[in-house]
Amino acid sequence: MDQEARLVTVDHAWSGRWSGRSLLRLDAHGVVFAGSADAHDADTLAGAELPHVPGTVLAPFTDSHVHLGLIDAAQLSVGGISRVVDLGWDPAIAQGWLGRSGRDGWPEVTIAGGLITAPGGYPSRAGWAPPRASLAVGGLRASTRLRRAARVVERQHALGASIVKVALNSDVGPVLDDATLGAVVDAAHGLDLLVVAHVQGVGQAARAADAGVNRLAHTPFSERLDDDLIARLAASTTWVSTLDIHGHGLGGVAHETAVDNLSRFRAAGGRVLYGTDLGNGDLPLGVNERELRAMGRAGFGLAGLLDALAPDVAEPAGGARLPFTRVTWIADAPRASASSDERAAWLARATALTADELLAVALEEKTR
Repeated sequence: MDQEARLVTVDHAWSGRWSGRSLLRLDAHGVVFAGSADAHDADTLAGAELPHVPGTVLAPFTDSHVHLGLIDAAQLSVGGISRVVDLGWDPAIAQGWLGRSGRDGWPEVTIAGGLITAPGGYPSRAGWAPPRASLAVGGLRASTRLRRAARVVERQHALGASIVKVALNSDVGPVLDDATLGAVVDAAHGLDLLVVAHVQGVGQAARAADAGVNRLAHTPFSERLDDDLIARLAASTTWVSTLDIHGHGLGGVAHETAVDNLSRFRAAGGRVLYGTDLGNGDLPLGVNERELRAMGRAGFGLAGLLDALAPDVAEPAGGARLPFTRVTWIADAPRASASSDERAAWLARATALTADELLAVALEEKTR
């Protein structure tokens, strides 16, 4: 698309809030939600027969837990995902993904780099992870471990990581001691980096809360968390859903435990991000209907699902909106009377489109 902006209309739009018939501005920089078409003065639209996009256009969807080294990232936009957070791979390879972010069909990419862990800890013996994905922090002296923890964090930051991930998986191996975990968190926060933890094993969610971790990479599934701990975590952390990895929608103890924990976390005011752990088993390359159905079981309505899918959307505070490289398009509108499962199915029909692709939809509609 050339630099000159094009206006199109759409039946329904969502960018943090719903509007009916709306205007979108398309140009070489992306797509801007320009507000309700009815709110624009007559002079703006006088004599203009604008191209029209049928259905619904929404702010871009994010999968907040993926492993790009295990999937074909270029296929994600077809399935409705515009942005991803990679939560663990060989740091040097992950750094290279930043150069492809939003280009050549790739989604916009945020990386954590490797996983900070104890020597011999997860994921050093996991089949999915390359050897350099495990960043072991060891040493006989506590002072040595603390210095090494800070250096590991600094190296990840230098490689372009905006998130630091720590592995607290006591089910499969050793985990960082409290002092070393605290040093990782302090070093990350000193560089304005979020700390994400893989918590697995009894007691690890409480340790994450005590250490000041910002985000849990998975809804806790190893134990039913008590209500007091849920309240603490709701006040201090964000959770990534990843419910479907437990049997891929087939249930089981871990799945039911996770759904119960997430339901109570949401009810306590906790913030939840949609994420799938994509690359972990047979998961769809795009919006995962099973994940959304499981979130529905945890009490999420359409508004909650959209907030989890598009976490970076906010109304501008007196300034112009920045353009989105891609937006979400669904060819029809949500039904007000839809069941939880029907809402999940509707969202799973999403595709992610650039400004050029959205204009092509509008022009094709005009020729019908």
